Amino acid sequence: MNMEELIETLKIKIIEILNLPDVTPADIPVDSDLMSSDLDIDSIDVLEIIIMLRKEYGVVIKNKEQGKQVFASLRTLAAYVLKNQRGS
Repeated sequence: MNMEELIETLKIKIIEILNLPDVTPADIPVDSDLMSSDLDIDSIDVLEIIIMLRKEYGVVIKNKEQGKQVFASLRTLAAYVLKNQRGS
């Protein structure tokens, strides 16, 4: 899976996990801060996304500082997954 495919997949998974029925993948910004976007993602939502990343991709976010870097944008999240996923 390449970066753009993974970004689109992550958008869909985020919508499903966070139960955002009024949000489409096009509504999720690729290069802006996920935490300050119009999605109203809070710390509980981030935990749900982290659990999904571990289950789906075998990716672990080790601490809060790393989490801030990884969740800086959807693009940084996808790059982290590509670099650290199981089997890479």
